[in-house]
Amino acid sequence: MNCRLTVLVENTARKSGLVAEHGLAFWIDTGTHRVLFDTGQHHALADNASRLGIYLDTADAIVLSHGHYDHTGGLHYAFNLARHARLFLHPQALISRFAGRDGSGREIGLASITDQELRQEEQRLVWTTQPTEIVPGIFTTGEIPRRTDYEDTGGDFFLDINCRVADPIPDDQAIYIDTASGVVVVLGCAHAGVINTLDYIHQITHRPIHAVFGGTHLLNTSKERLNKTIDALRAMDISIIAPAHCTGPRATAALWTAFPEQIADCSVGTQWAFPMISAMGVQQ
Repeated sequence: MNCRLTVLVENTARKSGLVAEHGLAFWIDTGTHRVLFDTGQHHALADNASRLGIYLDTADAIVLSHGHYDHTGGLHYAFNLARHARLFLHPQALISRFAGRDGSGREIGLASITDQELRQEEQRLVWTTQPTEIVPGIFTTGEIPRRTDYEDTGGDFFLDINCRVADPIPDDQAIYIDTASGVVVVLGCAHAGVINTLDYIHQITHRPIHAVFGGTHLLNTSKERLNKTIDALRAMDISIIAPAHCTGPRATAALWTAFPEQIADCSVGTQWAFPMISAMGVQQ
């Protein structure tokens, strides 16, 4: 049995009828279970799902990578549509947060649904501070240890509108899928650092990373961090690297140059399939 991964929301859309939006959302279908990872910024989630023949109301789980507006904007729609789906999120995903400089911040926190609305559905919420199985074979990392000396959150993020208290974004988490080809990783923004994230997943699974999809937040990164990231990725010998969303054009170009055979498109509508592993450890 294959696990099929579909991009529902991303900054780019190359297929007719699909909508691009600054945000990210993935649909993961194992054949027996369905997971929505992030929900985009606004209406693109519903529009693209309809165009792609994906029924969001069949989701068994919704997972938030972190509590930023461009990953949570479609949550109200999806959470109320998929009534039996559990919502996996870190407790800090619900806090107020801001981005900006020089004492002038703009709100960038959880969009489209309030803390109060979510807590009215407390029985559907699963708090993820540690690695947690979402559905069979699909896991979320929970909090990711920050161990490299060159990675940070990737921007000017704060806990107050005056931009004085830095936001470490502890709620940042990724999804990893146990497949016969190796571990498939799906990132939201990798505010914990893409290498920190991949190293942690390898530590948890003790298996090679086969593929990485999603945002790496290298948009405004230094040349030093970008070079060290590329060196670390090269050492991991990953077969598929599909940068998206907050990776940024300069970093994306550098990744395409460094990994011409491994790089893949991650625009809206792109799909991949990976053979799952059964409970007995053999391909399904």
